This record gives sequence, structure tokens and C-alpha cells, in this order.
Amino acid sequence: MNSDSKEQYLIEKEPYYKEVHDEISLYEAAYAARLPMMVKGPTGCGKSRFVEYMAWRLKRPLITVACNEDMTASDLVGRFLLDKDGTKWQDGPLTTAARIGAICYLDEIVEARQDTTVVIHPLTDHRRTLPLDKKGELIQAHPDFQLVISFNPGYQSSMKDLKQSTKQRFGALDFSYPERTIEVEIVAHESGVSEDMAEKLVSIAERSRNLKGHGLDEGLSTRMLIYAGALIQKGVAPIAACSMALVRPITDDPDMRDALDAAVGTFF
Repeated sequence: MNSDSKEQYLIEKEPYYKEVHDEISLYEAAYAARLPMMVKGPTGCGKSRFVEYMAWRLKRPLITVACNEDMTASDLVGRFLLDKDGTKWQDGPLTTAARIGAICYLDEIVEARQDTTVVIHPLTDHRRTLPLDKKGELIQAHPDFQLVISFNPGYQSSMKDLKQSTKQRFGALDFSYPERTIEVEIVAHESGVSEDMAEKLVSIAERSRNLKGHGLDEGLSTRMLIYAGALIQKGVAPIAACSMALVRPITDDPDMRDALDAAVGTFF
């Protein structure tokens, strides 16, 4: 990564975000205090969009990392690479963010191994430092640097959860699906469908969310409704669009599919 230029990580166009409660002012206060933040909530409810919006609003560079189980500490911090001239150090995304004063967003942090996530600890307390052991360098984080993590508590098991020693380093904002009127507005805006069509899609989602824990791990997300609306906007029949974007992705269980197909049939 090129750590010399902040501009490549700036979000130039305002991301569409509809405030649900008072999360914008709370996050602004957290950033002013340089408090590391944790955003928690179900998949597809707007966590990543919120972080993008806040980075745009605060005019800060944003470096996003999609965490996964194969991610190592070197993937975050950096490593030595071989080239024709020998070896050279390549900063990882966390190091780049700490150097240039970006917001570093670790999406779905619990997907990373716990021995990987401990590297963030010195950045999330009074030290605000990042040791590069392989390079023998100690980075003092830029005054504008902030670390943000996200995860979905609904999917976590005892094997996949954040350590208390990590959790207690962060402030936290809880996210959920927006209340009906706001969700209808979001789906209509983002997909281009009419408000009436968006209301039908949200009604289907509400029924699916009642099935959480009764055959579904999660209900239909706002993101999925936007996908269905986008297909409808492109001329796909509503029932086919809902089958493709809502029912088939969320479950393979025949009984659950029948129940969701019936819910779709109620509105279309």
C-alpha cells in the first residue's frame, strides 16, 4: 500500500445513509475523543454503510479490511517482500491507516483468528502504538487515526467471539433493521422501486424476521430487499425477483422456502 497519499482513501461522494436513532452524533463524539468503536448488528443492516458515511462526513480517509479466518497478523500489519533488488517492507492496511490518520474499519472482526486480533490492542488504549516486530519499528498512531470494528453477535458461538480483553477496549453502537417507515424509504431510494413496492418487500422481510430462531438463523436483511427491488426495477417479475434475491439465498430448507414463498405470494 502507498502510505504517502490520503486522497486515494477519501470518499468523495456522499454515501446514502438514513439515521435511525442518534448514532451520527454519538459517533462524532467518539471520533472527537478518538475512542475505538465497535458496531454490532445483523448482516445487511447498514453497519458498513454507516462507517462509510461517517468517514465522508468527517472527511477522513477510510481503509476497510474484510476479515477472514485465513487472515494473519502480517496481512494487517505488513511483511517483507522479495523483489529484484532484494527485500522491501510493505505496510499492511492497519499500518497504513495508523501512519496517515485514516479510519481503519475491520469488518466482521470475529472471522479473523484471535491470535491475529491481538495486534490491535496497543492501538486501542492510551498507548495508540503499533509495534512492527519484524521491522523493529514502533509506530505512534497519527492523531486522526481511529479503529472501528464490526461483527454480528447473532452468529457468534463460544468458539467465535471477541475476547473480553478486546471488547472492553471499544465503545459500541448497536444496529438493527430500521423501523418500517425508514426501511421502506431506504429500499425505495437504493433500488429505485416505488414506495408501494418497497412496502411490500419490507412486509415480506418482517415476516421472515419472525422466523429467526424458528428455522432461520437470520431474517431477510435490508440489503437483500434492495437487491430484490433492483431486479424488479430491471423488469424481473416480483415473485421471481423475490425468489432469486430473498428466498433462495437465505435457506436451503424446503419447509422454510415454502413458508417464505407463501409470504411472497401474499403480497404478489
